[in-house]
Amino acid sequence: MTDKKPLEKIEGMIATLMQQMKIPGLSLTVVDKGKAIYTRGIGARSLKGNLPATPNTLYGIGSVTKSFTCVALLQLEEQGKLKIDDPVSKHIDFKIGKEDKPVLIKHLMSHSSGIPDLGIAAILIRRHSFPEMELFIPLSSAEDWLMHANAAQGEIVDEPLKRFFYFNGGYALLGLIIEAVSGMKYTDYIDEYILKPLAMNRSTFLREEFEKEEDRMAAYATEKGKVKESTHPFDDLIYSAGGLLSSVKEMENYLQMFLNEGTFKGKQILKPESIKRMIEPMIALPEGVFGKAHYCFGLGKMENFFGETLITHGGSTAVSSAYLAFIPMKKMGVVIEGNVGNTQGGLIAQAILTSLLGKNPFEDHPALRLESKLNQLVGSYQTFKGINKAEIVKMGQQLYFKDPEQDCPAFPIIPYTDTKKNYKFWMPAGITKFPCEFIVNSKTGKISFIFERGVYHKIGPIKPKKKEKK
Repeated sequence: MTDKKPLEKIEGMIATLMQQMKIPGLSLTVVDKGKAIYTRGIGARSLKGNLPATPNTLYGIGSVTKSFTCVALLQLEEQGKLKIDDPVSKHIDFKIGKEDKPVLIKHLMSHSSGIPDLGIAAILIRRHSFPEMELFIPLSSAEDWLMHANAAQGEIVDEPLKRFFYFNGGYALLGLIIEAVSGMKYTDYIDEYILKPLAMNRSTFLREEFEKEEDRMAAYATEKGKVKESTHPFDDLIYSAGGLLSSVKEMENYLQMFLNEGTFKGKQILKPESIKRMIEPMIALPEGVFGKAHYCFGLGKMENFFGETLITHGGSTAVSSAYLAFIPMKKMGVVIEGNVGNTQGGLIAQAILTSLLGKNPFEDHPALRLESKLNQLVGSYQTFKGINKAEIVKMGQQLYFKDPEQDCPAFPIIPYTDTKKNYKFWMPAGITKFPCEFIVNSKTGKISFIFERGVYHKIGPIKPKKKEKK
């Protein structure tokens, strides 16, 4: 990397996150002004043998695959083989939807069909990676999936474009459309018309190809706070929604295609106007820390990321995960991949991009600012003379108050604001907000927590629970 200083603090954050979230290994690549400036692996691609993660380690990228499916559909439209305004039923045996407002291909591409999640990912990930959670729902072929989907007319909540429902099954349907229109298997089409032109020669959907590679992830599942080796879910019905395995080094080529308006090393994968269509807003997403956001075609869009348009998508197979983010106007982007279901890729990628935009991610990015504040509050607390005890624990970006001596639920502690200087929080109590507050002594660093009638003083980190002797 030409100038490592902007990312030095972020390296420390990544290491801390990996320990907190129990992430064995991850890899990342960073592009700025169209050139890779930082590419590396951190941690272990496999804990057995302590094999290091590298930029070439293959990971399951989960739903980042969705944008590949949309690229394929727009290619087929460019070839005149379909229109994304076609009803889905024109190409496959799809029967549900509002009669006067049918579900169109573009509605599935943008999760705007009005059809809620029908469980395809949950069924198949459990079947392949968590067999003890098997549901025994018939889902072993395209015909099974169509039967399952076509029985769900009563599940439709709204007509298209009225409501955002993240619908993995819609992308399974899109994979079937690609096969019907192209006359090729979905995996063969993506390989021939996207992966090969992008020199993504090791990227694959197939177990046999993945297992030939020496530099590949071992997949890990997190259950009840413990990490155990698991199995990546290979399945025809998962492929078009989230089945690609790739390395950050090869995903860098895919990123470059977007930054270069559909072209990679002189090869046009998609026309500039099609790239533009991919990132046009289709349906509103819930507002985040940067305000308005939309889902487009296989990609999400933030309109005001420090004054820039940020395009993103994350993905998880429950045993691996990835995150793609880029700022087209700056020719800047990041790819993060890891071998557990949650590598906090969004947080890491946005920290990097914030830094490259000349900001301090830990002061200027609201989520990272909140993260920094919450981390210092976690620990063991007690009142005067240790009479009452409490633990402040953190899960994700949420603090919880727990009495370690009582078998009762933990209560969420919610900040009124993300600013570092304000330590006023509240707990839900029925329909009211019960106030509570942390006092941080800037001189001594001592922290106290005021809740109802008690003042709890932080005495140190949370101690691991002792195992009972059998």
